[in-house]
Parts: sequence; C-alpha cells; structure tokens
Amino acid sequence: MSTEVKVPQLPESVSDATLVAWHKKAGDAIKRDENLADLETDKVVLEVPSPVDGVLKEIKIEDGTVTSGDLIAIVEEGAAPASDDQEDDKSGSDSEKASSGKAEKAEAGDDKSAADRLSPSVRRLVEEHDLDPADIEGSGKSGRLTKADVMAYIDAGGKKQQASKPAESKPAASTGVVSGSREDRRVPMSRMRARIAERMVESQSNAAMLTSFNEVDLTEVMALRKRYKETFEKEHGVRLGFMSFFVKAAVEALKKHPIVNASVEGTDVVYHDYWDIGIAVSSDKGLVVPVVRDCDQKGFADIEGDITAYAQKARKGGLGIDDMTGGTFTITNGGVFGSLISTPIINPPQSAILGMHKIQDRPMVVDGEIKARSMMYIALTYDHRIIDGKDAVQFLVAIKDALEDPARLMLQI
Repeated sequence: MSTEVKVPQLPESVSDATLVAWHKKAGDAIKRDENLADLETDKVVLEVPSPVDGVLKEIKIEDGTVTSGDLIAIVEEGAAPASDDQEDDKSGSDSEKASSGKAEKAEAGDDKSAADRLSPSVRRLVEEHDLDPADIEGSGKSGRLTKADVMAYIDAGGKKQQASKPAESKPAASTGVVSGSREDRRVPMSRMRARIAERMVESQSNAAMLTSFNEVDLTEVMALRKRYKETFEKEHGVRLGFMSFFVKAAVEALKKHPIVNASVEGTDVVYHDYWDIGIAVSSDKGLVVPVVRDCDQKGFADIEGDITAYAQKARKGGLGIDDMTGGTFTITNGGVFGSLISTPIINPPQSAILGMHKIQDRPMVVDGEIKARSMMYIALTYDHRIIDGKDAVQFLVAIKDALEDPARLMLQI
C-alpha cells in the first residue's frame, strides 16, 4: 500500500519552506515517525516524519521551495528494502549496464576500473562534475558508489580533477609562492541565516542604538555556586549556571526601569507588565533566541531547566515559532566563546539587550586592599528613541548591585 508524504502545515506567517536535506534515499527502509527530510524556513528547521513503517519508494521533490501540502515522496507500507544494486541501477537498462561495463574494462585493461562501480545515473553525475570515482568512497554493496556518496563528496568540498596529471619531476627551488588551492567557493545563505541578516540590518536601520558598559564582581556568585551546585543538581536535576542569576537580576532591574522592558509601535510606547526573557543560543543553523516565559514567577531551578531544554532543542533543530516569539528583553552570553567585551544588537521589536562576557580574575581595590576578584564586563545596547542614558546606566547599576550581593535576588530588593 502506497502512502503519500506531504509537506506538513507550516507555522503561521510562514508561506513556504526550502527542502534542504533528505536523510533517506529511495529504497531505504524507514520507521514510522523517523525523520525523512528537513524543511528550512526563515525562522526554524522543521522535520518531515514518515507516516508509516515501510520503504521510501520514491522521492518526488529532491530540493527547492515547497508549500504546505506539497507531495514530496511516496512510502510503500510494509515493503522490504531494495538491494543496493537495484537502487543504484534503477535508472539504466540491463543492456546499458552490460555495454558500459565492457567499454570500461576495455579501457582499463586487466585492472578493475573504479568506473565499474557506477550506475548510469551516478556516472552522469560524476561526469558533470569532472570527478575521479577512485577518490570517492562507496557505501553501496561491494563498495559501489551511490548518488548520495557523490553528493556528499561534492558537499564536503570535493574538487574537479585535473584533465591530466603533470609528469613527475624534481622539486623546484623555492620561489616564495605558497602552494595549495586558491579556489573560491560560493555557497548560498540558508534561509535562516538570510533572515538573521535581514533582522540585524532592520535593527540597525530602525533603532537609535547606543551601548553603555559596566563591570560586575561575580566573586560572591561564584562562591555561592561552588557551595551549593552539587546539592542544587541533586535536588532539581539541573545544573546551577550563571544565566539564572542574570535572568533574575534582569527581572528585578526591569521592574525598577520598566522603559527598558518596553517596545516601540509606530508613535506609541508599549509597556510590558510581564517579563519574558529571550536567551540567545548558538546552533548549527545560526543564532536563535528562545524565550523563557514569566521569569518573575520562576525560581532558579525552573529557569535553568527551561534554558537547558531550549538548548537541547536548538541543537536538534527542534525549536518552534512559539518558542522564539513574544520576548520583552534579551540576554546574550558571548563569554562562552571567549568574548571580553562587545556591543550586542537589539532583537526587534525589543528595545534593549544585555550582553554578558568572559569572567576574568583581575586585581581590584576592596576595602583599601588589592585583591583578585572574578570580574565580568557587561553591556546594555538600547534604543535611544525611548530609553534615556540615565535609565540605561541605572539599569546596569541595578544588575551590578544584584549580582555583587546575591542575597538581594532571594529577597527581591
């Protein structure tokens, strides 16, 4: 029984998607709910699961733009997978295989040519890209090359072969010229990367951005984490990180300076009397910003659990539109990559973003004595159209005060 595989219903406000990758090829055995292909929109990457157990009989659309309901594949329910020989040779007749095999053997003499492993469809692909089959490792039966092997080789940077190999000669005297490839590779942006670029330019164009800086002594926070991290993890099942401290500090600072939690809509200023904090997360597809909701009502363990869950979903490409919309303020941590200081870009339509950075031990004067303290530079980029410098500076001071005396966070003062 044949079952159609169609593009699932796309999220609201998303009109189409790009079919970027197939994880199975025609003839492969598949399980129900196993991911067959990836669809990339300008916001998230969606998976296309198999509706039944069986065999992927036919791929209707290899790649390109698709919309909800488009037929992209046929699955034969309960069928046995085809052999590698059948899969590789389905586009050529038996007579074509026989004649091409004889011709190849004649050219290669008694030695077995690498071209003997090629089906007509694979041979065409190899010839189009001027590749040497001997350079490509085959995954099919008896080492035969499949179309997927060739495409993977090309995607990994496989280069065109020289028409003829130069004759062996003695190494030439050094001329100061560096040997090696000097080719350019042109790769189109993914839809998500293009959307990130568009939003960054939009943010730069539409907001009057300014950045203020301060530094925070995190010695007390680090001591608190060291003292309770094992107990915290045993009790709650999540690690006690730095981000929960910054989220709670940001909530208290936003309550004191509500304009930083506001946004601009036309000629109106919209104040948000809730605190949904976006946490910038790096993924293979680019920077994504899932939102932790109602941070004022959540404890440290709930916040850490939400952040951990979002990070795992981001790495698997499983974040949905709802996970990344509606935030009122964003925190980004460049310190995990070694950044000492930076000027983060506002995530529209928000009006401000807090940047965390690398923690460094630096000599500081404490009570008249020079001591090594765990210091971090923090940055607030804000929309100067509605946020005055005074509010921005006092917001950072409120963050600093809360983190340098963590008891304030527990007492909400």
